[in-house]
Formats: sequence, C-alpha cells, structure tokens
Amino acid sequence: MQNKGLIKLFAILFGLVSLYQLSFTFLATKVEKDAATYAKNMDKNNNAREKAAFEKKYLDSVANKDIIDLGVTKYTYNDVKDKEMNLGLDLKGGINAILQVSVKEVLKSLSNDSKNEVFNKALAAADERQKNSNSNYLDLFFEEFEKIAGKTKLSDPSIFGTKALSEKISLNEDNATVKKTLQEEINSSIGTAFEVLRSRIDKFGVTQPNIQRIGTSGRIQIELPGAKDIERVTKLITSKAELQFWEVHSNVEVQNFFFEANAVVAEMLKDKSAVEKDTVKKGNIDDLLGETKDSTTVQKNLFTYLFPNVAQSQQQVSSLVGQARVLDTATVNNLLAKKEVRALLPTELRYVKFLWDYKSEKGTDGTDLIGLYAIKGNRNDVAPIEGDVILDAAQVFDQLNKPEVSMTMNSTGTKQWAKMTADNVGKFVAVVLDDYVYTAPSVNQAITGGRTSISGGTMTIAEAEDIATVLKAGKLPAAARIIQAEVVGPSLGQQSIDASVNSFMIAICLVLLWMIFYYGKAGIYANIALVVNILFIFGILASFNAVLTLPGIAGIILTIGMSVDANVIIFERIKEGLAAKMGLKQAVEEGFSIKGALSAIIDANITTLLTGVILYVFGTGPIKGFALTLMIGIATSLFTAVFITRLLVDSAVNKKMNLTFNTNFSKGWFTNINVAFIRKRKVAYVISSTLVIISLISIFTIGLKQGVDFKGGRSYVVRFDQEMTPTKVAQELKSVFGSAPEVKTYGNPNQLKITTVYRIDEEGQEVDEEIQETLYNGLKPYLAKTSYENFKPGFEKQGAGIMSFLKVEPTIADDIKTSALYSVFGSLLIVFLYILIRFRKVSFSFGAVAAVFHDVLIVLGVFSLTYTFMPFDMEIDQSFIAAILTVVGYSLNDTVIIFDRIREFTNERRGKHNELINSAINLTLGRTINTSLTTLLVLLAIFFFGGDSIKGFMFALIVGIVVGTYSSIFVATPIMYDTTKKEDKNS
Repeated sequence: MQNKGLIKLFAILFGLVSLYQLSFTFLATKVEKDAATYAKNMDKNNNAREKAAFEKKYLDSVANKDIIDLGVTKYTYNDVKDKEMNLGLDLKGGINAILQVSVKEVLKSLSNDSKNEVFNKALAAADERQKNSNSNYLDLFFEEFEKIAGKTKLSDPSIFGTKALSEKISLNEDNATVKKTLQEEINSSIGTAFEVLRSRIDKFGVTQPNIQRIGTSGRIQIELPGAKDIERVTKLITSKAELQFWEVHSNVEVQNFFFEANAVVAEMLKDKSAVEKDTVKKGNIDDLLGETKDSTTVQKNLFTYLFPNVAQSQQQVSSLVGQARVLDTATVNNLLAKKEVRALLPTELRYVKFLWDYKSEKGTDGTDLIGLYAIKGNRNDVAPIEGDVILDAAQVFDQLNKPEVSMTMNSTGTKQWAKMTADNVGKFVAVVLDDYVYTAPSVNQAITGGRTSISGGTMTIAEAEDIATVLKAGKLPAAARIIQAEVVGPSLGQQSIDASVNSFMIAICLVLLWMIFYYGKAGIYANIALVVNILFIFGILASFNAVLTLPGIAGIILTIGMSVDANVIIFERIKEGLAAKMGLKQAVEEGFSIKGALSAIIDANITTLLTGVILYVFGTGPIKGFALTLMIGIATSLFTAVFITRLLVDSAVNKKMNLTFNTNFSKGWFTNINVAFIRKRKVAYVISSTLVIISLISIFTIGLKQGVDFKGGRSYVVRFDQEMTPTKVAQELKSVFGSAPEVKTYGNPNQLKITTVYRIDEEGQEVDEEIQETLYNGLKPYLAKTSYENFKPGFEKQGAGIMSFLKVEPTIADDIKTSALYSVFGSLLIVFLYILIRFRKVSFSFGAVAAVFHDVLIVLGVFSLTYTFMPFDMEIDQSFIAAILTVVGYSLNDTVIIFDRIREFTNERRGKHNELINSAINLTLGRTINTSLTTLLVLLAIFFFGGDSIKGFMFALIVGIVVGTYSSIFVATPIMYDTTKKEDKNS
C-alpha cells in the first residue's frame, strides 16, 4: 500500500481532533452533574420545578467561569456547552413541535377581513378540503374560489383590491396574477413569523435550540432539547402577542345584566333539548355544562357556573365582574354568547366582550378559579390602542419587589395612552394580551409619560420575562398552532441514555469477542479498526454539532456490523488466496485490492449510502438522526476497514508474523461447501411465495397497527406507582373519552402507553390542555396523591405522571405517510438504477429489487400477524419506515456482494452459468453467515438491553436481517439467473 505515512498521519490527527471535540461533551456533562448535585441538596421539598430552578441558578453562576485552561486558550462553561455533542429529545428530554402559520388568517388580513360572500365560502370550502388533502392552503382556496366565483375576481375592491394593496394588485387584474402576489405576501408573512419565533426562542435561554422552515408550506419546526417547563414553552411559541388596551366596565355596571341572564339561563336549562341544539362542538349536554350524574335532580342556572362579583358598597367597585372554575369557562362562554342572553344587554353594554384573566388562583375549596372581565368593545372590535405603539418592554420589579413588565410607548402611543387614562380617571382600563386580561387597574390620574406596566398579584419572574420577550420580538402576522408535537420528559430521557449505553457496550463486547474467536490475531486488528471507527463517528458528530438520537445510536451500532462486514469480506478473500497456495503478502495484496474485496465493499456501501440519503431527505427528527449517523458510519467504516486494518495487517506481514485469519475453533468453517443453490430455486420460490401470500392476506385482512404519525391522534406514556392492567384502564378512560382508547403496557408493568383520537380534529392549545386534564381525571383513581401540576409532562418525575407525549393532527399525518411512501419507492428506484449502471444488466437490477420487495412484504406480514400479542409497540410509524429502508440497504448489501462475485466468475472463468453462480454463492457463504450473525448479535443486544421506545424498530431490523440474508441467496440470485436466461434467448 502506498502513502502509508500519510494515512498514519491522517488517522492520528483525525483521532486527536475527535478526542478534542468529545472532551467538551465530557466537561459539560461534569458541570451539569455538579449542578444536579447542588440542586438535589438545595431542594428540601423534593419539588421537580424547584430542583430545575436550582440547576439553572447553578449553571448561570458558572456560565462565564473558566473550567479549562489549555495555556494557549481558556474555555468557560458556555464555550464548552456550545461545542458539546447535541443530544436529541429521546435522550435529553424537551419538546419538538411543528407549527402551522394560519394561511387563512393571512388571507383574511390581506383582504381587510372581507365580508364578500364568495371569498368566505371559498375559505370555508378550503378548510374542509385541507382536512384530507396534502395540497397547500392557497391552492385549495384558489380552486374553490374558481368554482364559485362567476364574474367575481380576487382583485375585486371587496376582496384584495383594497387601498392597502393598491400598489401590488390592480383592479380587474386576472386571478392567476393575484395568486402570485398573494403567494409572495404569504411567504413574507411566514418569514416574519419565523423571525419572530426565532427571536423569542433565542431569548428563552434553552441551549442548542433548533428552528427551521419546512419548505413553503407555512410550517415551522422548533426543537428545544432540555426544555423542562413544557407549558411555558408552549405558551411562548404559540402566543400571537397581540397587545391591546381597552376601557373596562365595572362589576356595578354589569351585575343587573347578570341577574337577568341568570333567570333566562335557568329557563333554558329546564329544556335540555334546546341546549343540545345550540351545542357548537359537542352533542352531549353533560359535555357542554359539565354536569354530574345527578344533574337531573339539581336546577342549573348561570350562577351554577359563574360566581358574580356583586358590589354591596362603593368600596367594592371592581374591574373583576365574576369568577368561574377553570373547567367551567367554556360553559360560561357558551351561555353568555347565546342570542337570548345577548338580547338582555342594555344599549351601553351592547358591544361588551367578556375576557378571562390570564391566570387562575386557588379558591377556598381548593378548586382553580379564574376571573372574568367585561371589556368595552365596539362595532368593529378594534382596540383603542394596540401593541404596535410599544417601543420596548422589560421585566422589572415594582415598589413591593414583585415582578412586572414595564413598557415604553412611541410618541403616538404616548398621546393615545394619555387621552385614554385622562378619560377614565376613577374608572378602569385593561391591558389585554392574546385575549387574556393581564391587568385591569383603576386609573387615578392621566399617564402622560408614555410608560405603563403589566402586573399581576401572582405573576412570576419567568412569566414577566416571557411577556417582555414576546412583546419585544413582536407579534406574529397570523396565529400559529401546533399541529405536531413530541414531548419527552427528562426522566424518560435519562432512562434512554442508560439503556443505550448498556446496549452499546454489550454489542461492542459481543462483536469484539466474536472477531477474536473467529479470526484470531487478524480479528484483533479488525477490532482496533472498529474502535477507531467508533471514535471517528462520535468525533464527527461532535465537530458538526449534529444531534445524537436513540435511532442515531442504533445507526452507529448498525455501522459497527457494516464495519465488521468490510473486514470479513477482506479476510475471507485473503483466506481464499492462502487456500490457493498464494504467499501471505500476495494474498493480503489481492484481498485489499479492487480485484479482490474492495470492489464488493464499495458497491455494498454505496447502495446502503443511497438508502441513507433517501432517509435523510424524506425523514424528519429521529429518522434524520439515524440517517446521518448511518452515512457518517459508512464513510468512516470504509476508511478504517480498508486503511487502518491494512496498516496493521501489513505491519504484521512485514514482521514475518504468522497470520492464518482463523483460529483452532473456526479453522475449516464454511470451506469446501458445494450446494447446488440454483437447482433448488423452485423449492425456494414455493417457500417465498407462500410467505409473501400469507403476508399479503394478513395485511389486507388483519391489517397493520398504524402509529400516531400516520393516522393522527395523541399518545401519552404514563408512569404509575404500581403495576397496571391495560384493559381495566382502557375501560376507566372510556367514561371520559367517550370510547375506549388504546392502552398497552410500555416496557415496565407500571408504565402504560395511552393512544386516543378523541377531539383530534379540534384546533387550539386549549383543546390540548382540556384533553390532558381529562386524562388526569380519568386516571385519578390510580394516581394516589399526584397533583395535576406534577402529572403534566416536563420536569423530572418522582412518582406518577406523563413521561412523554406525542400529538399529530390528521392533516400532517397524511403528509408524513406520503413522505414515507416516497422515501421507500424513491430508494428502490435509485438502487435499481445504480445496480443497472454498475452491473450493466437488467437481470441484476430486477433480481435485487424483487428480493427487496420480498423482504419488505414479509417484514410487514410479520408485524401484521404479531402486533396484537407482542409485549412491545409494533406500530407502523416513521421509525418503522427507517427500519424498512435499513433492511432494504442491508439486503442489497448482501445481494451486491454475491452479484459482484458472480460477475467476477462470469468474466474470468469458463463453465455453465448455473455452476458459476453456485460457486460464487458457496464461496461467499462464509462471509454472508458471518456478517449476518455478527449484525444479529448487535441487534439482539440493543433489542434486549436498549430502551423500550426502540424495541419495535429493532424487531423490524432483526426480522429484516434474517429475511434479507435468505433472500440474497434464494430469491435475488435465482431471479437474476432466470431473467438472464430470458435475456440471452431474446438477444
């Protein structure tokens, strides 16, 4: 081998750089362990929220302190943290969310909230179509508008031909041109939303956040590893930050209306059917009114749900007009919005709008109560002063040392605020953010300095900081709702890390021992190359700040098998040379040459690399992590197997060492095999056809268990303090969800995975909160003393609670499913073309792809037949698609090795075609079995000792490896043989 010195230098330097990059991860981990110890000692109440606060306090205190001094340069904790390896949600906890910026809202805003009937009908029709369509909203709206428009154009003055858009849209302009302009405006709004969200997240303080746009779909992906306060994060990223200043009606002004409304509501509730007809989202009166089972014996009225703040004297005049239980707010809203109730409003209250306080407080009976305010609305529902007048906002402390948000206004806002406060001396004004009242104080005198504040009796520093952050970042141009969210608690993340480390070490040890057992001293050289390969992989991941996920670790362990595969191919070729009476040096030269093993290794690695590329392009989240580590692993394993192993073997050869490439135990294994595989192909066809037919029957009758990724829904992993019976829990939850959710043991007997599609078509963060609380109430008999606050996801769990949570709306579920199909068929097409180019015969491509289809169908069949009784998740989701594509890559790897030897024998030897093929299979059989066995050892180690969330993924790989090894010999090669015969006849 030439340039040995250069390769040695490169390997040493690359190794040192990898160690240097990984050292930052070790240093950051040490500091964080110290922070955890400090927090544990300081947290006397065993409160996860307080513990997290102490950890943050410790890390903030050491953030800018030097923790390493190299003489030439120094590094603080912040420096080290920036350079450490990123861990994904499944290892670190946190939240990954995809937000959908409302294109509909952008269109309504551009039209100045047009009341044009055609325009609004087209919007409504587009809403309905989007539920079952992958098309973007603007295209759907445009199609629906064209259907019903008649002579009406988008450029009509009542739609987009407004004064505000006059420079961009001309009157009577054709619809196609207007559509292009609208697309530009929508893209601009999405870009603004992206920048606003990025600004908010940057100020939030989470390390290594990731935010990116997803094409031009109006979707924005946000990943915050390590975030523990999930509720706070959710509010931060979904808050529109629409700040308004309103005048307020006092409790005295509205109390007579409340008493009249109470009487009317009492009459309405006597006739339950009348209420049922008015139900907006639910068809059940108990859902609407929150009634208990004995509701028929108790007369309901408005004051059953709303507790009015009645003023008995002038001292009791307040901006707070009433209170309600948090669970009853929807009921109160519904009742106050009824036309019979609104008809009671006197002239001065005609445009009143009722808004809730931003925060609840505990009542005397322990229930959560929230305040209600009566805002002085107007015909156009436009606030006298809006948030665009705010120049700056900051969290400060008031005279009583309580946190508040101080705001500075521009000159226009200063004048408006001065007038509003002057007109309302002795009355009340409210500061409203996203339709929640943050403060509604009494005005003592006109405020002329252009400054005001948002405060609340129970406002925390974190809340004040978040409000200041969203105000400074600016408001979103349109509402952004979470259409897909994955939340992993830190406790589950730590379990995943522990399980991953254990499985990783066991897998490594098994492979190292097997290589020594089978190849002896040469196996030690392969092991050294393998360890160097692992160092390189982690070094590259750390250098490029790539995210390491649980599937990513699986990808690394899989590349260990591939690294071993390359060494096995080389060693087997060297053994063939030695058996042919070549000298050791000559056999080594040929083994490492293109003529020997290198051609097969390159072909096999390229086919797997192509699969990795497809996974990376079409995958999201963890799948991208898996694909990235797979691609990096292929590159590094190729380098270490070909060059590092070669350096070590050459060194031994030059020192005249006796290298036999086997041991006393393995000597003679897989030699002198002479099986007539081609003659037995009809038996193989029968076996394979039977398995494929059984699989197809099962898929079309029993079906497959689609994961939340593909069908939409919400999935919760909940831990309890005792062992749980899934069927019993499912029946308990049926009473709160209407139908029994899917409940299954998840890993340990005290953990359940609960999946439901209950109200998944309803939008809004409030719905997510309600369903989470509904789940808590349904599980309450099993939660002992766990409060709702501790049950919610986020923060470390000492007892029962939600460990992880996944939500996928049906619209994006369809997109994910489509993307998965594209990735599978895309990979097959690319591989077909590569093999066609490489082997220059359609028969080779046809055989390889037929074998892959065979493997995929059987894996799907096994999942269909066994998912009902297997003790772990066997869902068809994104991770399963990653497993399928990995099986595709591995099966092709095996097939290409055999095909490469067939091509070699066909070009160099004389004989019947079937005999040459049999010889090629027999000679590569040792490599095939050895590699498959090694890879299976690795996968079984992960399956038995890895995390619960990855068992289904690993099971698919295990089945795929077994089937893929079989198909390479008994499907791909026979089909290639039969197809070649037909080609030869036709030529």
